[in-house]
Amino acid sequence: MELPVTVQNQLEEMKNSLKLNKQEVQKLRKLAEEQYSKSCVVPGEAVGVVAAQSIGEPGTQLTLRTKWLAGAREMTVTQGLPRLIEIFDARKIPTTPAMSIAVKASYAGSETAVEHVSLKILEVTLEDVIKEMNVDLMRMRVEVTLDPEKVKHYGLKEKQVQNAVADALKTAKITTGDMMINIKPKEEEMDIRKLYKFKVKLKAIHISGLAGIKQVLPMRYGDIWIIKTAGSNLKEALLMKEVDIENTTTNDIFEIFSVLGVEAARNAIVEETLSVLKNQAIEVDPRHIMLVADVMTSAGNVSGIGRYGVSGQKASVLARASFEVPLRHLFNAAMFGELDELNSVVENVMVNQPIPVGTGMVSLRVERKEEKKEEKKKGG
Repeated sequence: MELPVTVQNQLEEMKNSLKLNKQEVQKLRKLAEEQYSKSCVVPGEAVGVVAAQSIGEPGTQLTLRTKWLAGAREMTVTQGLPRLIEIFDARKIPTTPAMSIAVKASYAGSETAVEHVSLKILEVTLEDVIKEMNVDLMRMRVEVTLDPEKVKHYGLKEKQVQNAVADALKTAKITTGDMMINIKPKEEEMDIRKLYKFKVKLKAIHISGLAGIKQVLPMRYGDIWIIKTAGSNLKEALLMKEVDIENTTTNDIFEIFSVLGVEAARNAIVEETLSVLKNQAIEVDPRHIMLVADVMTSAGNVSGIGRYGVSGQKASVLARASFEVPLRHLFNAAMFGELDELNSVVENVMVNQPIPVGTGMVSLRVERKEEKKEEKKKGG
């Protein structure tokens, strides 16, 4: 039996790593062939229907629980049925984006060292380090007073905060003093109403950390330190020297797609789905989920299972009409003269024909001996 290239590569790696002799390699290959033959699908099997049923039926038993607790503080992460809907609908922004950032062993010698890395990851804005912020209507400027304790808590220095504000507001006139920053916007904005709006925008100025990371929680798993985050910024996290890039993940599938490509996004769909089901103590054969993930990413991007995704892109007019908004699909098909070849399951069910799976894939003609004799007589 010819094994797939990936299986052959795995066998070669095991042979080298375990230093197997020729007889042991033959036994291992025979075992691999047996397992591979059992995993093969019977020709004509309706794999799509089986996969849909295998995922959909356990999905009806999922609870609507949307939170889990991690450590002493609460980290809100969407789970259960709402998370499955997010994944299969391919929503571009998850309800609760989160990351699991692994810290390299050389930077995780102690809890203090890991906390230092956490502070480098946590996004700090101007609002996080101020004591008070006032509007001086006489001078038409905003006066910011920094909190020394907060600045120290985030491992920052007064000059660092002042430079970050100056970089963000290059057109404004900025004067600094002892834990003070006075900001006067440019002339055309010197209006009371705009000045108060300007004050609100100042609070969001980025000082340090990764943009979008609102909360961090270091957790230890044996000898490995993982930093759980509320918020996601995979691209910048992978550039940090303290981060173990091979073991760092995010639950934002579209971010994975933009940073690592479609194959990584496909794997993320599988892993996220299995994680949700496992968390609810539900077992589903991974191959069914892999099939759905392959369909969602087969076009080179991530498409949801819906009218604007996979179902809406089907070549069959009747298959599209059977899913949602049938009149729209039928009217458009009539206007543009579309032809339905009836090559799939749904459209053949609709017109009461045998479906092209299982026994419906094969056309048989049986001639009985009596019929042959009658044909010969007629011919003679």
